[in-house]
Amino acid sequence: MLARLQPDIAETKTKKKLPIEELFGCAATPVWFEIGFGGGEHLIGLMKQNPHAYMIGAEPFINGMANFLHSLREEKLPENHIRVWMNDAILLAERLPDQSVERIYVLNPDPWPKKRHRKRRLINQENLTIFARILKPGGLLVMSTDVSDLADWMVTEATRHPAFTWATSKASDWRVMPADWIPTRYEAKGKAKGRQQIYLMFNRN
Repeated sequence: MLARLQPDIAETKTKKKLPIEELFGCAATPVWFEIGFGGGEHLIGLMKQNPHAYMIGAEPFINGMANFLHSLREEKLPENHIRVWMNDAILLAERLPDQSVERIYVLNPDPWPKKRHRKRRLINQENLTIFARILKPGGLLVMSTDVSDLADWMVTEATRHPAFTWATSKASDWRVMPADWIPTRYEAKGKAKGRQQIYLMFNRN
């Protein structure tokens, strides 16, 4: 199944763009992109809640990918609405066309807590520029974490970037779970241990 759902992208210096029509075999819209989907329960939930949407999911670890593909088969969800990538998500993001994605999800990414490792954090100015290029105007960057230092980092990096505006007007916007939110097992474990999940929504200007 992985071979059917994963695009064949050669690693070349030209980074030729992969048209959405070629990726899905049709003029797919809207397209939502989840980066680091873990066990895949959020991505499966998105597919079930939004059967009209086309999903791209990136997860570099084989156990997470295997869990997702098993759930996809068990739930009998349509393969023509999903593409997966078992590698670095940025490699795929660099190949997506300009303004081709309506939403990007980055949920509970690796916090890289040691100060000397913070440059490895997924949310940084370089990657935000890539996200801004592929997001359509008015598109949404959705992020979450239960690590307060990482939340501060993500807010600072995203508000610094000229392409993004924080979609918040009050504290409850980032403290309270959105009505349509799909909790993950990781999130549930964190809450059981008393950790506060933080929800961050940024609009593409």
